[in-house]
Amino acid sequence: MITEKKLTNSANSTPASEVGGFYNFDEIIDRHDTGAIKIERCKALFGTEDLLPLWVADMDFRTPDFIFEAICERCNHPILGYSMPPKDFFQTLMNWIKQQHQWDVKRQWIGFLPGIVPGISFAVHTFSHLGEEIIIQPPVYYPFINVVKKNNRELVFNQLKIVDGKFEMDFDDLEKKITTKTKLFILCNPHNPGGRTWDTETLIQLADICAKRNIIVVSDEIHADMALPGQRHTPFATVSENAANISLTYMAPSKTFNMPGLISSSYIIPNPEIRIKFETFLENSELTGGNIFAYIATQAAYQKGNEWRIQMLNYVQKNIDFVVNYLKNNIPQVVPMIPEASFLIWLNCKELGLETDELQEFFVTKAGLGLNKGTIFGPGGEYHLRLNVACPLSILVQAMEQLSLAVNS
Repeated sequence: MITEKKLTNSANSTPASEVGGFYNFDEIIDRHDTGAIKIERCKALFGTEDLLPLWVADMDFRTPDFIFEAICERCNHPILGYSMPPKDFFQTLMNWIKQQHQWDVKRQWIGFLPGIVPGISFAVHTFSHLGEEIIIQPPVYYPFINVVKKNNRELVFNQLKIVDGKFEMDFDDLEKKITTKTKLFILCNPHNPGGRTWDTETLIQLADICAKRNIIVVSDEIHADMALPGQRHTPFATVSENAANISLTYMAPSKTFNMPGLISSSYIIPNPEIRIKFETFLENSELTGGNIFAYIATQAAYQKGNEWRIQMLNYVQKNIDFVVNYLKNNIPQVVPMIPEASFLIWLNCKELGLETDELQEFFVTKAGLGLNKGTIFGPGGEYHLRLNVACPLSILVQAMEQLSLAVNS
């Protein structure tokens, strides 16, 4: 078996972009010895380092050159002191949101957030008390589960349904699950791991139910800028007055521009009562600021990054198409859920006849592939694995060939 380390070239072997402004997403970059979680935690998670790690939701594409240029320019100054956001920082964020999502965000609605998962925890502390209930929709991004449980709130599952190969919300179940103790609903929009871009009608119905029962909705929209070609992201807060009045929306450049290590996010809260409570918690906890490079990189991404974003998404779509077609033609026992956003594919492997733990073990020991085990995403994750396709196509070709050999043998 060929591991990723043997496949890779030097990170400096290929320029960030080719002649004519076309970015090179085929470049293979060795991420060993850089502290990359996807590499460093393989032994602990999978029991071996001899595999292709396709699990952590960051990209193996070079972080765009305009991000590095902005950081390097700031490093020309010899002092990295306490820093405010650049004067036009929030206007840059507002311009990007208007351009990408047709949402006119007011300056007073928006603020800096040191990470989206921490932001969810902040909302849990601000708007609920010990023992009160928080609803999530599994299978869903597993830190939602961790944040609720570790903060000693009651976790309530409103499990998603699969209709025509896509996730759908089960509103009948949702209304049954809500009680007088229910205070928060954590929404994943677009959905991870299913890649669903929730439509306006679905979000309106969700907003109406939650508004009627005085439930605050925290909408994790970290994948908002990654709707795939032909798809559209709809921010939850934009679909109705009810949605705007009960919501906190979290966005970030980190997934889109492959810079999650810089920890840069933002919140948008139209309702002044909710916003004041949230901002008071941040101020009292000294959590209102970010590091100097987070500001600079975010501004560079939103000012200069749209062409890179478009080319990246076109490449990711080709990778998705390759995996979907390969599985259909060579490994029909593994059925992918076709994503509408981002670079993650939810794989239904039930026809392989293995329980979830056995399934992951099979992928690791027989196919040499490290994927996320479906059960960490909660109920509905049984017999599933999550595959990250934000890597050079050659890596995916090797991964599919290894899987095909393992299944057919």
